[in-house]
Amino acid sequence: MRRARNPVQTAVWWVKKQPPKVKTALAVLTGILVLIFLRFVIRDHDNLFVAAEFVHAVGIGCLIYKLMKEKTCAGLSLKSQELTAIFLMVRLYCSLVMEFDLHTLLDFLTFLTTAWVIYMMRFKLKSTTSDDLDNLPKYYVLVPCAILAILIHPSTAHNIINRVLWAFCVYLEAVSVMPQLRVMQNTRVVEPFTAHYVFALGIARFLSCAHWILQVLDGHSFLLNVLGYGLWPGMVLLSEIVQTTILADFCYYYVKSVMDGQMMVRLPSGVV
Repeated sequence: MRRARNPVQTAVWWVKKQPPKVKTALAVLTGILVLIFLRFVIRDHDNLFVAAEFVHAVGIGCLIYKLMKEKTCAGLSLKSQELTAIFLMVRLYCSLVMEFDLHTLLDFLTFLTTAWVIYMMRFKLKSTTSDDLDNLPKYYVLVPCAILAILIHPSTAHNIINRVLWAFCVYLEAVSVMPQLRVMQNTRVVEPFTAHYVFALGIARFLSCAHWILQVLDGHSFLLNVLGYGLWPGMVLLSEIVQTTILADFCYYYVKSVMDGQMMVRLPSGVV
């Protein structure tokens, strides 16, 4: 006898049958509904940023567990970890000289754990790295971010170098996951702990994006006082949206695999 699906499995099965345009519309609608829910439930929207950092930390915890227990970094992108360390290091500097707060401490802890992951991948487990799959040159990511930061940066009263560095870390954060997505695109099968890490990144990016969008809905005074004026506030929001969009496809297939009871996340051609 055929086992009956639970309501969640039925919903996932229905979504799987829909054409891409319908799936996109459903994703957008879901995002809007979640934003509305967060707007009325969470009083202090800065808590969303803290939640994003916590989820990111959980993802890194999955990486640390993988590296310590399985003694392999297969399926992980060293370049993504290095890009993450770069934007965290730059953001730490900007935070120290511009606005030292709780976010500074959270970034410092995230930087330390990321640096440990890089150390393990570069030295302790170097023989298990996938250099042939991790083939997206870092300058493809770094150079456009640097040029964009010089052209569009905050218009606040801070030193021009600090403002450009701030813009650079925002842009780099938005695309630092690209090498990891290239690795997954090359392998097509993502093992569990790597999948947990990338899914956690997707959730963290959504929470961070929600943080900025809700700040806009609260009124423009925050943007004018903290971010300045001109193109920069819009670029901050665009960067957050880009981060979320880049990972949205993978998050869908991650949830689908979990609902199907699969340990591995299998990505069809054309995803990420």
